Amino acid sequence: MSKKSELKKAIVESKQEIDNLEKKLFRSQTALLSAVLNHEKPSDRDAEYFRLYTSLINVERENLQELTEELKNAD
Repeated sequence: MSKKSELKKAIVESKQEIDNLEKKLFRSQTALLSAVLNHEKPSDRDAEYFRLYTSLINVERENLQELTEELKNAD
């Protein structure tokens, strides 16, 4: 496989991973928002999941930027 096609495949996989992580983030975000709206203390577990998924999304976005830049420079 050529370098360009490998990079394109990696970009698609990175975007899919971001989508999957965002779905998980939204679930924890919903739980946190629900607790706030109900004047309850948010679950520590939900808050930890939110922080974890936010961090993972940021890392994956950085990876996506690097892959995209590398593809752009592969010409």
